[in-house]
Amino acid sequence: MLLRGAGMTTSGRREPPWWRRAVVYQVYPLSFADGDGDGLGDLAGIRSRLPYLQWLGVDALWLSPIYPSPLADFGYDVSDHCGVDPRFGDLAGLDALVGEAHARGLRVLLDWVPNHTSDRHPWFRDSRSSRSSRRRDWYVWRDGRGAEPPNNWRSAFGGPAWTLDDRTGQWYLHLFLREQPDLNWAHPQVREAMHDTLRFWLDRGVDGFRADVVHLIGKDPALPDQEPALGDVDRVAVHDEPLTHELLRGVRGVLEEYAGERLMVGEVNLRDTARIGTYYGAGDELHLAFNFLSLEAGFDPAAWRALVETVGRALPTGAWPTWVLSNHDNPRHRTRFGGSERRARAAALLLLTLRGTPFLFQGEELGLEDAHVPPQARVDPGGRDGARAPMPWTAGAPHGWPGRPLLPFPPEPDRRSVEAQRGTPASTLRLYRELLALRRRSAALREGDLHLLDHADADVLRYARSAGDERLEVAINFSSAPVALPDARGTSVVLASDDLRPGAPLAGEIPAECGVVLAG
Repeated sequence: MLLRGAGMTTSGRREPPWWRRAVVYQVYPLSFADGDGDGLGDLAGIRSRLPYLQWLGVDALWLSPIYPSPLADFGYDVSDHCGVDPRFGDLAGLDALVGEAHARGLRVLLDWVPNHTSDRHPWFRDSRSSRSSRRRDWYVWRDGRGAEPPNNWRSAFGGPAWTLDDRTGQWYLHLFLREQPDLNWAHPQVREAMHDTLRFWLDRGVDGFRADVVHLIGKDPALPDQEPALGDVDRVAVHDEPLTHELLRGVRGVLEEYAGERLMVGEVNLRDTARIGTYYGAGDELHLAFNFLSLEAGFDPAAWRALVETVGRALPTGAWPTWVLSNHDNPRHRTRFGGSERRARAAALLLLTLRGTPFLFQGEELGLEDAHVPPQARVDPGGRDGARAPMPWTAGAPHGWPGRPLLPFPPEPDRRSVEAQRGTPASTLRLYRELLALRRRSAALREGDLHLLDHADADVLRYARSAGDERLEVAINFSSAPVALPDARGTSVVLASDDLRPGAPLAGEIPAECGVVLAG
């Protein structure tokens, strides 16, 4: 299957860009698939599983960082933005992965880390060597306030966001670990150097990037104290500096140099949809921006209705939403839902029928829960190991991993494996595949309008998706008991997360904790 960008449909209507019609699958490389037997996931392992992703029906894969790194923050402490860590392979392996993915109709996104580097990056080693270093101002250095840091900002991992460097007597800013010093994007050479890292990968054919905490790159030069009302809240969740928008327009300009609708989706880790919406700019900043409020909605119909309403109202005209249930930074959604597989399946139907671009996290299609990781086995400084457990491929141990993985497997790796579920028609894996196939063949679900529908029972979320003459209705019953849907009696069940048979007429109620797509 050949890749193509926007074009004309048979009716003469121009297709939306590919990323508005796509479903993106996040790969956490260390725990996805091991190709060389050392127990660590790698590029060869990912490449060997491309047929699975093609079979599943996703459109693109996003690779969490594969750059050289000391792994203080598991790849988000980058020591070379233009290389591949030997743990994962090499540049030739990355090129081969991109080439085969494209041949299979899959696009490839890389995780770009623009806010900070590793403290072992050559740029930072040069910067900290002396106050007169030519790269001194590539990072954020300040004198302290006496023996105290320059301001009261807090790191995402706890403690002050500043470390005193004894060699030069100044403090450097790190909004994450001290091993992750923040770049100074106010410096024109930094901007150009980071733009060049994008060009390096775009020249190699990657289709775009997920930009890590990209809302942090602009900083008020005065670096004022955080308001007392915010207390000890870390800076990452509240930083919203207007200077960032001009920087993002520069980043967007780099992508516009290339054909093929290259994508930039930004991690904007704020908790206000309207503020997130500003990072789309006037269609000249991010193409897509993550909205993580869906990770906080739980299995709650009121929260989801409010979020869908807010996204429809608060994003600027033309901005395309994103939706996510799980990722590498948060407990898996089945774990958050108390381990309920029915709830996790209903949520999957919700995710894949909303208006916007859905992002899946590896293994959610298997209904995985977080692994139990004992204290002595933990490796992540943020305690996120449970969600990053290895993907079980085969039913029998060692579950498709020729070497011992870095972390323990999630619960029930035999029953939850790809092998076991692929041959089981009612499995969660097969549900995801059917949802993805339905979305692919339905213009209403891929790119149509969404209209929330009223319902007498507050436990039901209903909405219509429509495009041209096609209209589908989606209903999610969040209740632990069946709920009547009398006005939909006799409509045809297109797909259901549980219990209901596709093609059969609806009998007038939705089973407990079940989602359904209806037609007619």
